[in-house]
Amino acid sequence: MDLKNNRITIGELLDSPQSKAIIYKKIPIISKHPIQGAARSITLEQVISASEAFLPPKKIDEMLQLLRQA
Repeated sequence: MDLKNNRITIGELLDSPQSKAIIYKKIPIISKHPIQGAARSITLEQVISASEAFLPPKKIDEMLQLLRQA
């Protein structure tokens, strides 16, 4: 999948069954998080920036690689 230099929106990722499955598998809590609907318009780049404080770089890199392959 083309991540558009990480400028793809979360909504676009969640609209793709393949990328949605990857996200839910790697970060299962997001599937039930109440902000999911509001987050549709933010970019992957913004999510990465915010998640760096909570997720190890290796986990972020693994997910990005899987999303690129989807």
